Amino acid sequence: MSAAPEAESLLTPRNFAAFLLVSLIWGGTWLVIRDQIASVPASWSISYRFMIAASAMFALAAMRREPLRLVAGGLRWALLLGLFQFTLNFGFVYNAESYITSGLVAVMFALLVVPNAIFGRIFLGQPITGAFVLGSAIAALGVSLLFAHEWRSSPATLSDVLLGAALTVGGILSASAANITQAMEGAKRQPFLALLAWSMTAGAIINTIYALVADGPPQFDPRASYTLGILYLGLAGSVVTFPLYYGLVRKVGAGRAAYSSVIVPIVAMVLSTLFEGFEWGLLPATGAVITLVGMVVAMRGRANAPPRRATPEP
Repeated sequence: MSAAPEAESLLTPRNFAAFLLVSLIWGGTWLVIRDQIASVPASWSISYRFMIAASAMFALAAMRREPLRLVAGGLRWALLLGLFQFTLNFGFVYNAESYITSGLVAVMFALLVVPNAIFGRIFLGQPITGAFVLGSAIAALGVSLLFAHEWRSSPATLSDVLLGAALTVGGILSASAANITQAMEGAKRQPFLALLAWSMTAGAIINTIYALVADGPPQFDPRASYTLGILYLGLAGSVVTFPLYYGLVRKVGAGRAAYSSVIVPIVAMVLSTLFEGFEWGLLPATGAVITLVGMVVAMRGRANAPPRRATPEP
C-alpha cells in the first residue's frame, strides 16, 4: 500500500496567492450583496446570480474536458444542494443584510464550523474535540459583543437586529446542511464541476419560481453597479473561487484551507467600515478579535478535517 502524498505548505507563493485571492473575493461578496438588495427583490437577484454562475460553471467544465453529465442518482444530489446551498442559504443571507451590516453577517458566518462539526458528528461520525468546543464558545462570546454594539449604535430596533441575526443563523444552518450533503458518498461520486453546475441550475430554477410567486414578474436594476455586482457574484464569487479553494484543499489539506473563514470576515468588516459607515470602538473591536481567536482555536482543535466539498462562504 503506497503512502499518502505529503501535504504542501500553504505559504508557497502559488498556494498563498490562491488562498489570498479566494479570501479577498469572498470577503467582498458580502458588501456587493448589500447593493443587490437595494432596489431588486432578493429572490430575483439570487436567480440572476446563479443563472450566470451555472452557465459559466458548465463552460469551465467543458474547457477542462470534464464530464457534464451526472452519474446514477446525481439529480437527487444536485436538487438537494440547489435547495440548501443556492436557494435557502442565499435567501437567508440576502434578506439578513436588510437588517444588519454585511460585515456583521460575515463575522457570524465564521461560526459555520460549529454546525458543520455537530452535523458531521451526527451524520458522518466525526468526533468533536474539547478544544473545538472551547474555541466555539469563545467565538460565540465575541459575536454577542458585536451584536450588543450593533443594537446600541444602529438606528434599527432591537427586533430588527434580532431578525437579522435569526436570518443569518438560518443561512448558516442551510449552508451546513449543504456541506454535509456534499460530504456524503452519493454526492462525492459525482463529477465535481458538473455537480456544482447542475446544483446552481437547480438553485436558479427554484429561486425563479419562488420569485415569480412571491415578488411578481422579473425585476432588474439598470444601474451599472447592479449589473457588475451580478457578474462579480456569479463569476468571481462562485466560478473563480470554488476551483481555487478545492485545489487548496487537495494540496494543503482542508484544515489549512479553511483558515479563509478567518480572513474573509476581516475583509468584510474593513469594507463595511469604508462603505457602510460601521463605527469601531472598544466593544466591537474586542468582539471581532475574540470571535476570530475563537475560530482559530476551534479549527486547530478539530480532530477531522472539514468535509472535502464543504462550501465556506456565499
